[in-house]
Amino acid sequence: MQFTPSQKRAAAWLLIASVTVLMLWALGPVLTPFVVAAVLAYALTPLVDRLDTAGKGRLPRVVAVLLVELLFVVVVLAVLLLIVPILAKELPLMREQVPVLMDRLNAWLKPTLGQLGFDVSLDLGSIKALVLQYLNANFEEAVGPLLSSLKLGGSVALALIGNAVLIPVALFYLLMDWAGLVARAMELVPVRLRASVDSFTTEADQVLGQYLRGQLLVMLIMAVFYSVGMLLFGLDLALPIGLFTGLAMFVPYLGFGLGMVLAVLAGLLQFASIKALVMVAVVFGAGQVLESLFLTPRLVGERIGLHPLAVIFALLAFGQLFGFVGVLVALPASAVLLVAIRRVRANYLASKLYQG
Repeated sequence: MQFTPSQKRAAAWLLIASVTVLMLWALGPVLTPFVVAAVLAYALTPLVDRLDTAGKGRLPRVVAVLLVELLFVVVVLAVLLLIVPILAKELPLMREQVPVLMDRLNAWLKPTLGQLGFDVSLDLGSIKALVLQYLNANFEEAVGPLLSSLKLGGSVALALIGNAVLIPVALFYLLMDWAGLVARAMELVPVRLRASVDSFTTEADQVLGQYLRGQLLVMLIMAVFYSVGMLLFGLDLALPIGLFTGLAMFVPYLGFGLGMVLAVLAGLLQFASIKALVMVAVVFGAGQVLESLFLTPRLVGERIGLHPLAVIFALLAFGQLFGFVGVLVALPASAVLLVAIRRVRANYLASKLYQG
């Protein structure tokens, strides 16, 4: 059987793509810090370029890169440290409030279930004792298993530390020569395909830029909204929980869910009443309506056009393939794939195969 030149080219490209996918899958743990650094470099390069342009040659690019990377590291550390005051305040409150909450639950649950015809006997005393046993555990009892697991999983701990060091280093070099790397990559594209590839990358860049800018505005607005909303209800930890919830919304559904759980826990421990559930229902319900019906359509825009089911599938699929890093890059990567799918669909509808 003889193959036409176009079929041979298609087979060659398919073979190259298959080998590339297999290599990426096999070298996944090694490539992870470089992929993360590349995504960060793509997002931070415009800021470096603006500083470089504003300096008008008087500010070396290396200084602009260091300033931007330092700012990014400070922001990441600040977000991570938001959880510290929550834990520092809630653990003592849990030791004080858990017995009270258990007694109230016991006093309310038995009559309520009895009126509904359910004769259920819950041993809340044992549950309360078990919870207090863990909450009152000594520091050594809590840290001992952790240290043991770190010894057993030393390679995992070493990999995490290595990535924490390698990502900033790789990010520095990528920011220093991002334009040159992109230009050298384009040189590898066959001349006859450069126009279409350049058009595709331009459209994908527009989609990603709109997504990143819009998502950042949504995160900041929602962080302020959740903080102010819980402050109006008198929650002591409103500011750290609100900021954490808003900024964690970069990962759809996960950030909102974690923030809601923290708010419920903090509200129950502080108010020890139905006020906590009312606060969460009002603030987070209104926040979800504001974010999904107004902010995201207007600020992120319909250009990305990802259906909610597609968002959930992308999060699960990328998380399964690449772990937590995959969850972080799921939506930007899906936006680029969507551009490719749109082009393939347009070419198919314009082809003779479709038109008969």
